[in-house]
Amino acid sequence: MSNLLEIRWHARGGQGAKTASTLLAESSMAAGKYVQGFPEYGPERMGAPIKAYNRIGDAPITIHSNVESPDVVMVLDPTLVGPVDVTEGLKPDGIIIINTTLSPEEAKQKLGSDEFKVATVDASGISTECIGRDIPNTPMMGALLKLVEILPFDEFLARMREDLSVKFRGRENIVEGNIEAMRRAFEEVKLA
Repeated sequence: MSNLLEIRWHARGGQGAKTASTLLAESSMAAGKYVQGFPEYGPERMGAPIKAYNRIGDAPITIHSNVESPDVVMVLDPTLVGPVDVTEGLKPDGIIIINTTLSPEEAKQKLGSDEFKVATVDASGISTECIGRDIPNTPMMGALLKLVEILPFDEFLARMREDLSVKFRGRENIVEGNIEAMRRAFEEVKLA
Protein backbone atom coordinates (compact mmCIF):
# COMPACT_ATOMS: atom_id res chain seq x y z
CA MET A 1 0.00 0.00 0.00
CA SER A 2 1.12 3.55 -0.59
CA ASN A 3 2.37 6.03 2.00
CA LEU A 4 -1.22 7.25 2.48
CA LEU A 5 -3.62 4.61 3.77
CA GLU A 6 -7.29 5.30 2.99
CA ILE A 7 -10.04 3.41 4.82
CA ARG A 8 -13.81 3.45 4.31
CA TRP A 9 -16.11 2.07 7.01
CA HIS A 10 -19.62 0.76 6.25
CA ALA A 11 -22.02 0.25 9.14
CA ARG A 12 -25.41 1.09 10.50
CA GLY A 13 -25.90 3.93 12.94
CA GLY A 14 -25.11 2.73 16.45
CA GLN A 15 -22.53 0.08 15.48
CA GLY A 16 -19.60 2.32 16.27
CA ALA A 17 -18.09 3.15 12.86
CA LYS A 18 -17.81 6.85 13.72
CA THR A 19 -16.22 6.01 17.07
CA ALA A 20 -13.84 3.51 15.43
CA SER A 21 -12.68 6.00 12.80
CA THR A 22 -12.11 8.61 15.53
CA LEU A 23 -10.26 6.22 17.87
CA LEU A 24 -8.10 4.92 15.01
CA ALA A 25 -7.22 8.49 14.01
CA GLU A 26 -6.39 9.48 17.60
CA SER A 27 -4.20 6.39 18.18
CA SER A 28 -2.37 6.91 14.90
CA MET A 29 -1.85 10.61 15.58
CA ALA A 30 -0.43 9.84 19.03
CA ALA A 31 2.03 7.52 17.27
CA GLY A 32 3.24 10.41 15.08
CA LYS A 33 1.11 9.83 11.99
CA TYR A 34 -0.85 12.44 10.06
CA VAL A 35 -4.53 11.53 10.17
CA GLN A 36 -8.11 12.24 9.23
CA GLY A 37 -11.12 10.48 10.71
CA PHE A 38 -14.67 11.57 9.97
CA PRO A 39 -18.19 10.23 9.39
CA GLU A 40 -20.61 10.81 6.53
CA TYR A 41 -24.25 10.79 7.46
CA GLY A 42 -27.30 12.99 7.31
CA PRO A 43 -30.46 12.91 9.37
CA GLU A 44 -30.42 9.10 9.45
CA ARG A 45 -31.57 7.35 12.55
CA MET A 46 -30.09 4.50 14.53
CA GLY A 47 -29.83 1.49 12.22
CA ALA A 48 -29.55 3.44 8.95
CA PRO A 49 -26.50 2.79 6.72
CA ILE A 50 -23.62 5.19 7.35
CA LYS A 51 -20.03 5.59 6.21
CA ALA A 52 -16.96 6.81 8.03
CA TYR A 53 -13.46 7.43 6.72
CA ASN A 54 -9.81 7.46 7.73
CA ARG A 55 -6.67 8.67 6.08
CA ILE A 56 -3.39 7.82 7.78
CA GLY A 57 0.01 8.82 6.46
CA ASP A 58 3.58 9.82 7.20
CA ALA A 59 3.21 13.26 5.58
CA PRO A 60 0.64 16.04 5.87
CA ILE A 61 -2.68 15.13 4.24
CA THR A 62 -3.96 17.75 1.82
CA ILE A 63 -7.05 15.90 0.57
CA HIS A 64 -10.29 17.12 2.13
CA SER A 65 -13.03 14.90 0.73
CA ASN A 66 -14.63 11.52 1.29
CA VAL A 67 -12.49 8.47 0.52
CA GLU A 68 -13.43 7.42 -3.02
CA SER A 69 -10.69 4.82 -3.70
CA PRO A 70 -9.96 3.10 -0.40
CA ASP A 71 -7.10 0.71 0.28
CA VAL A 72 -9.26 -0.97 2.93
CA VAL A 73 -13.02 -1.31 3.35
CA MET A 74 -14.39 -2.23 6.77
CA VAL A 75 -17.92 -3.73 6.81
CA LEU A 76 -19.35 -3.78 10.33
CA ASP A 77 -22.79 -5.01 9.24
CA PRO A 78 -22.80 -7.94 6.78
CA THR A 79 -26.40 -7.18 5.74
CA LEU A 80 -25.02 -4.15 3.88
CA VAL A 81 -23.20 -6.44 1.42
CA GLY A 82 -25.52 -6.43 -1.58
CA PRO A 83 -27.87 -3.51 -0.85
CA VAL A 84 -24.80 -1.24 -0.64
CA ASP A 85 -21.89 -1.54 -3.08
CA VAL A 86 -19.28 -1.87 -0.35
CA THR A 87 -16.54 -2.59 -2.92
CA GLU A 88 -17.13 0.61 -4.89
CA GLY A 89 -13.78 2.22 -5.68
CA LEU A 90 -11.79 -0.36 -3.69
CA LYS A 91 -8.29 -0.50 -5.15
CA PRO A 92 -7.54 -3.76 -7.02
CA ASP A 93 -4.93 -4.76 -4.42
CA GLY A 94 -7.15 -3.58 -1.57
CA ILE A 95 -8.62 -5.49 1.35
CA ILE A 96 -12.22 -5.76 2.46
CA ILE A 97 -12.72 -6.89 6.07
CA ILE A 98 -16.23 -8.14 6.85
CA ASN A 99 -17.86 -8.82 10.20
CA THR A 100 -19.37 -12.23 9.43
CA THR A 101 -19.33 -15.88 10.39
CA LEU A 102 -18.67 -16.76 6.71
CA SER A 103 -15.22 -17.93 5.67
CA PRO A 104 -13.23 -15.51 3.51
CA GLU A 105 -13.83 -17.81 0.53
CA GLU A 106 -17.61 -17.78 1.10
CA ALA A 107 -17.59 -14.00 1.52
CA LYS A 108 -15.50 -13.57 -1.64
CA GLN A 109 -18.00 -15.69 -3.56
CA LYS A 110 -20.86 -13.57 -2.23
CA LEU A 111 -19.05 -10.40 -3.34
CA GLY A 112 -18.44 -11.93 -6.79
CA SER A 113 -14.98 -10.51 -7.41
CA ASP A 114 -11.37 -11.67 -7.30
CA GLU A 115 -9.93 -8.16 -7.67
CA PHE A 116 -9.17 -7.71 -3.96
CA LYS A 117 -8.39 -9.61 -0.80
CA VAL A 118 -11.25 -10.61 1.51
CA ALA A 119 -10.92 -11.09 5.25
CA THR A 120 -13.59 -12.17 7.70
CA VAL A 121 -13.95 -12.11 11.47
CA ASP A 122 -16.95 -12.72 13.72
CA ALA A 123 -16.68 -9.29 15.34
CA SER A 124 -20.30 -9.41 16.54
CA GLY A 125 -19.76 -12.74 18.28
CA ILE A 126 -16.48 -11.56 19.79
CA SER A 127 -17.96 -8.30 21.07
CA THR A 128 -20.98 -10.07 22.52
CA GLU A 129 -18.70 -12.48 24.40
CA CYS A 130 -16.16 -9.87 25.54
CA ILE A 131 -18.28 -6.76 26.06
CA GLY A 132 -21.76 -8.20 26.49
CA ARG A 133 -23.16 -6.28 23.51
CA ASP A 134 -23.04 -6.49 19.72
CA ILE A 135 -20.82 -3.46 19.10
CA PRO A 136 -18.37 -4.74 16.46
CA ASN A 137 -16.19 -1.64 16.09
CA THR A 138 -13.31 -2.49 18.43
CA PRO A 139 -12.91 -6.09 17.25
CA MET A 140 -12.89 -4.81 13.66
CA MET A 141 -10.01 -2.49 14.58
CA GLY A 142 -8.11 -5.50 15.92
CA ALA A 143 -8.65 -7.30 12.61
CA LEU A 144 -7.51 -4.22 10.69
CA LEU A 145 -4.28 -3.95 12.68
CA LYS A 146 -3.50 -7.62 11.93
CA LEU A 147 -3.81 -7.09 8.17
CA VAL A 148 -2.48 -3.56 7.68
CA GLU A 149 0.66 -2.17 9.26
CA ILE A 150 -0.44 1.10 10.82
CA LEU A 151 1.44 0.82 14.11
CA PRO A 152 2.61 -2.08 16.28
CA PHE A 153 -0.37 -3.89 17.81
CA ASP A 154 0.86 -3.69 21.42
CA GLU A 155 1.41 0.06 21.02
CA PHE A 156 -2.08 0.39 19.53
CA LEU A 157 -3.62 -1.55 22.44
CA ALA A 158 -1.82 0.65 24.98
CA ARG A 159 -3.13 3.79 23.27
CA MET A 160 -6.63 2.31 23.03
CA ARG A 161 -6.56 1.42 26.74
CA GLU A 162 -5.76 5.07 27.52
CA ASP A 163 -8.50 6.42 25.21
CA LEU A 164 -11.12 3.93 26.39
CA SER A 165 -10.24 4.57 30.06
CA VAL A 166 -11.18 8.21 29.51
CA LYS A 167 -14.33 7.38 27.55
CA PHE A 168 -15.48 4.71 30.04
CA ARG A 169 -14.10 6.24 33.25
CA GLY A 170 -14.83 4.01 36.23
CA ARG A 171 -16.00 1.10 34.05
CA GLU A 172 -12.81 -0.93 33.81
CA ASN A 173 -14.75 -4.04 32.77
CA ILE A 174 -15.83 -2.29 29.55
CA VAL A 175 -12.28 -1.09 28.86
CA GLU A 176 -10.80 -4.56 29.39
CA GLY A 177 -13.64 -6.19 27.43
CA ASN A 178 -12.84 -3.98 24.43
CA ILE A 179 -9.11 -4.70 24.72
CA GLU A 180 -9.82 -8.44 24.82
CA ALA A 181 -12.18 -8.10 21.83
CA MET A 182 -9.43 -6.41 19.81
CA ARG A 183 -6.92 -9.11 20.81
CA ARG A 184 -9.29 -11.91 19.84
CA ALA A 185 -10.14 -10.38 16.46
CA PHE A 186 -6.42 -9.81 15.81
CA GLU A 187 -5.90 -13.54 16.39
CA GLU A 188 -9.08 -14.84 14.72
CA VAL A 189 -9.33 -12.79 11.49
CA LYS A 190 -8.94 -14.93 8.36
CA LEU A 191 -7.75 -13.72 4.95
CA ALA A 192 -8.40 -15.21 1.50
